[in-house]
Amino acid sequence: MKRIGWVSVIAVFLALSAFAYGMLSARSRPAADAAPPSSTREVGAHQTEGATSGDGPSTQAYREANDRMHREMAIAYTGDADIDFLRGMIAHHEGAIAMARIAVAHGEAADVQSLAREIIAAQEAEILRMRILLARHEDDPPSGVRP
Repeated sequence: MKRIGWVSVIAVFLALSAFAYGMLSARSRPAADAAPPSSTREVGAHQTEGATSGDGPSTQAYREANDRMHREMAIAYTGDADIDFLRGMIAHHEGAIAMARIAVAHGEAADVQSLAREIIAAQEAEILRMRILLARHEDDPPSGVRP
């Protein structure tokens, strides 16, 4: 049986703590202060893909976050599936956090904002765990594979 290192135990503890904090802080926020959803949007109305003139602040923020995430996910592959997975997923999770923050800042629906806050807490904890794993695997790559 493989020994579990203290770093792994601490990483799991931090991940669970961050998730629990996110869950508790989302529940402690009163939903009464949330604005009702806007009824001014026409169902199915949207701008054509790639259009940027006239985009609202949230759309501009989502476009920027999406572009940044895809740039960051374009990693230099090492041939080590573990390292490549961790590097790509860290960028992917950072993109999810950026989008969730936009939903919190610009959204109107309390349930969506609550979900976004949960995503932020969970993804931050997972990023921490992935960075710890990445550091461990970059220091000790499998034989014959170099980053």
